[in-house]
Amino acid sequence: MSATLRRLGFGILIVGQMWGASLASAQVTVDPKLPTYKPTTGVSGTIKSVGSDTMNNLMTIWAEGFNKFYPNVKVEIEGKGSATAPTALIEGTALFGPMSRDWKKDEIDAFQKKFGYEPVTVATSIDLLAVYVNKDNPIEGLSLPHVDAIFSKNRSLGFPDDISTWGQLELKDDWANAPISLYGRNSASGTYAYFKEHALGKGDFKDTVKEQPGSSAVIQAVTADKFAIGYSGIGYKTADVRALPLANKEGGDLIEPDPENAYNGTYPLARGLILSVNYKPNSKLDPLRREFLKYVFSKQGQQGVVKDGYIPVTAVVAEKALSRVGIAASSGTQKKTKTKK
Repeated sequence: MSATLRRLGFGILIVGQMWGASLASAQVTVDPKLPTYKPTTGVSGTIKSVGSDTMNNLMTIWAEGFNKFYPNVKVEIEGKGSATAPTALIEGTALFGPMSRDWKKDEIDAFQKKFGYEPVTVATSIDLLAVYVNKDNPIEGLSLPHVDAIFSKNRSLGFPDDISTWGQLELKDDWANAPISLYGRNSASGTYAYFKEHALGKGDFKDTVKEQPGSSAVIQAVTADKFAIGYSGIGYKTADVRALPLANKEGGDLIEPDPENAYNGTYPLARGLILSVNYKPNSKLDPLRREFLKYVFSKQGQQGVVKDGYIPVTAVVAEKALSRVGIAASSGTQKKTKTKK
């Protein structure tokens, strides 16, 4: 399991198993130990979310569910990329900053310089960043060094040759001489940054990568282009594309991008989808942010995660996430802070 997922609290997920049933043979469902959300009074205002395009649909699903309890709450969701979340939180133009990558050091420093404390991130779900090809592409899978040699100028993961045609990956017939069409995200995207770090060994993308404005646009491009390859979150998968199994190294076992391999930590491009919050340590969140976060980590909220094609967190991870912003998950009350006599 990646260090990022461990830091976000995923190291304590049930491994290889989902509530007693094998993930390989069962539909993913939410942890029955998660609390059922119950509304309260005093919740009003506007939820402004600025950040990840990957989480756009997820934020919309959560907002729609939340609005059923609080129809007077207004919701504004802007998803132009994870890079926009830190600025919005620092400037106070957003309550939540959804992100598909960690904060960078300079972003944390800028936040801390203004507020005197660091931003808080809570892990809401797991995404499998997938490498997609057209549904008609017969390739079995790829190693990360292959992926690096396809997308990057540098080949930091050690593959000896640049890969620019499907024939170099042993495809035959009309695939043999076909150039590989590359599709990806723009530099404001957390998906771009995560893929660059973890799939390209921090190398530079080739100039031939066609940058797309959103996750769904990548999938649409791969659907329309028989010889295409692209990367996007697993929640955007359709019947017109294939999410390839990946191996960590050449000759290694190919790992399917599925829930079981997310929970057991073997899929190499698993990442947490996070909400960033401006939370002052030992303070009390306002009712709007408090209740929205409680909803996200409730049964209903995590059912939204499954609906959007991502992987839900366990009750233990949910409790850990809520505790980071001073909320006791079991009772839904703010933790009481000790006062010095």
